[in-house]
Amino acid sequence: MNVRELVTLLPDPATLATRCRAFALLDSVLDDFAPTHTFLPAWREGVDLAQMDNGSGDLYAIAFDPAGVFLYGFDHECAATPWREEPRAHWPGLLDGLPAALAHYPGEPEFQLDGFFDATVCAWREASGAAWQCGPVEFADDESDGAGFLFELLADGSPEAYVRFAEDYFEQRVDREAVESVLAATPLSPGTLAALSPTADFAATAQHARTLGYPAVPHPAP
Repeated sequence: MNVRELVTLLPDPATLATRCRAFALLDSVLDDFAPTHTFLPAWREGVDLAQMDNGSGDLYAIAFDPAGVFLYGFDHECAATPWREEPRAHWPGLLDGLPAALAHYPGEPEFQLDGFFDATVCAWREASGAAWQCGPVEFADDESDGAGFLFELLADGSPEAYVRFAEDYFEQRVDREAVESVLAATPLSPGTLAALSPTADFAATAQHARTLGYPAVPHPAP
């Protein structure tokens, strides 16, 4: 899968943001030391930011802006890596067509490495747009931009897909019903949390969930 296929699979922005919050919450419960997915409400004024970093040089970021959504990813081993030549250069067409309202995002300091926008995948959706868009990139059969590797889980969004990811990445059993509840944005309850992590503190986790914009039931009285 490359970005041209990815834009046909991504859900609407509201669903995508809900999914990103759920991944961030689930990751933090399963491994609060090094979660792969994170979510930063109000990263910029009116802008939320979802991120993924697998700790091996591969990452993505999604900015949820009132003007639309800007998404990019970096797969350090794919054919489209800017590091394929010196000086670094984007894959032809990567940013072509990026609307003016979102065009400042490649220049955000958090999205750059040594002053360069390190990206192999880029897509966007304007607030008034009916579909996701990407630049006119082209790939041979043996070339990839890493879109499948980076975004397959996010595009799928099913409990089964997350359980497969989490059991492999965190090397522990993960309760499917609890994952399904979180992905459905059901308010976090003590029972759901205990199914994911019997030792997790509900009050602290519920507070963290609320900071993500994720609902949680009131903490039970002692």
